[in-house]
Amino acid sequence: MEIKINEVTYSYIESGQGQTILLLHGFTGSKDTWGSLISKLERNYHVIAIDLLGHGMTDCPINDERYRMEFAAKDLHDFLVQKQIDSVHLLGYSMGGRLALYFALAYPTKIRSLILESCTAGLITENERLARIEQDDHLSSMILNEGIEVFVNYWENIPLFSTQKYLTSESQQKIKQGRLNQSPIGLSNSLKGMGTGIQPSLWSYLKQFKKLTLLVCGEYDEKFCLIMGKMNEKLEKSEIIKIPHAGHAIHVEHSEKFATIVIGFLLKSEKEEIS
Repeated sequence: MEIKINEVTYSYIESGQGQTILLLHGFTGSKDTWGSLISKLERNYHVIAIDLLGHGMTDCPINDERYRMEFAAKDLHDFLVQKQIDSVHLLGYSMGGRLALYFALAYPTKIRSLILESCTAGLITENERLARIEQDDHLSSMILNEGIEVFVNYWENIPLFSTQKYLTSESQQKIKQGRLNQSPIGLSNSLKGMGTGIQPSLWSYLKQFKKLTLLVCGEYDEKFCLIMGKMNEKLEKSEIIKIPHAGHAIHVEHSEKFATIVIGFLLKSEKEEIS
């Protein structure tokens, strides 16, 4: 399905009935990466997975400014308005988790509950942000100058995704093909406009967020478990679950377990709404 939001045509899939859960994928991902989770959720929920700016079949604006968090979040808000959806359970992974958190803080009335998988609230110091911007600019240039295949071969071998080497060769090939199908300009501009370095730090705003929040990290992804542990300390109504024998992309590496945790949290959220 397609919908035009603020001059950008977004691609999305939706299925099921009930309360809405909106799924936001990570960098180099797409709406299709949620296939396994959607098949579990659609039995009891109205599920929407959307291709974020520059990814999948959504448009890839030429101007990297268009990818900034405030514009991407406004697009999601206007998407929900256009779809006449008052509020959602919002689930975001990695880059999609950063966007989900930004959206939740900017538009709290649109949130029923929040689920963040393997993400951060941004970088705190100016030096950290500048170093990350430089790193993302380098990757952005690699994509444009050396081609998507060279980039994907590099990207799939970074330590963050080392645990994905234990997936079946079929699963690994599916992930790789999804990355290879991406638009070079889309990925390049996503790094420049929505990268961890360029996005605003959200740490000082976490204590303002009052909705039920679930933080999920993988045991082997020590960096993000540490970060999310600190986020858990600042959020008022959050809990953190560390998944054993899992890395960064839990919904891919342990799809059944991840679905069980998400459904359990959604049921808990619904009970809290009633009480």
